Amino acid sequence: MDLAALTYFNDLPTLMLGVLAVFLVGLSKGGLGGAMALIAVPLLAFVMPPMQAAALLLPVLLAMDAISLWAWRGYYDKHLLVQMLPAAVLGIVIGASAVSITSDDFVRLLVGLVALLFVLRVAIGARGKTGRVSARRNGLLATIFGTLAGFTSFVAHAGGPPFQVYAMPLRLDPKIFTGTSVIFFAVVNAIKVIPYAALGEFTAQSLWSALVLLPVALVSTLVGAAIVKRMRAEVFYPLMYGMVAIVSCKLIYDGLSGMMTAGA
Repeated sequence: MDLAALTYFNDLPTLMLGVLAVFLVGLSKGGLGGAMALIAVPLLAFVMPPMQAAALLLPVLLAMDAISLWAWRGYYDKHLLVQMLPAAVLGIVIGASAVSITSDDFVRLLVGLVALLFVLRVAIGARGKTGRVSARRNGLLATIFGTLAGFTSFVAHAGGPPFQVYAMPLRLDPKIFTGTSVIFFAVVNAIKVIPYAALGEFTAQSLWSALVLLPVALVSTLVGAAIVKRMRAEVFYPLMYGMVAIVSCKLIYDGLSGMMTAGA
């Protein structure tokens, strides 16, 4: 099989970059934080346009979702899903409607600022009393952040931080948190297939490229799940907050850089 003819992988460095990007996404989909997943599209953007990279990754994400659903079966918070999923569907609809007028850089900046403010609030609260106090559920906030998660997931594959902003302060058991997140984004990604296909983002070349990377996706997802299942809450939540902080800084930098470049 001639990979160069069927896929985007015209040389070994490009293939290795694709493998690295998918491996990091797989660890994240397995439950090991969202920062590594958001690095994937910027990595692939070194060798292909960002939208092309996003279209390549979506079938891979769907395969990872299937493995994650199996790995985390039985772990979920029904109330959280009922609160956030309908709002996420609304966010996807908004994203699909606004895709032609929405700047990816603006979305990255917005998500980064929201996530950074969230981490700062948690850090300040931890100094005042304790970072281990669970927040109360709030239907309005769940709707707002669920909508934002669906919107940003559609336009920038960046739905993780808005979901975490609402869900992490609830301090669910790490397994319940991860399993709920897996179900949430499995549904979101499945729904995204319809508008992506309607917009013509899937091509034979992107699908063959995704197929080549599929084995890496499956192995890395299982590795991520195995690591998280052995973590205590005292380790899991500081790691997750650290991941969100990294993600927010990366998104803010990318958003500002892109907007400044476009305005120059």
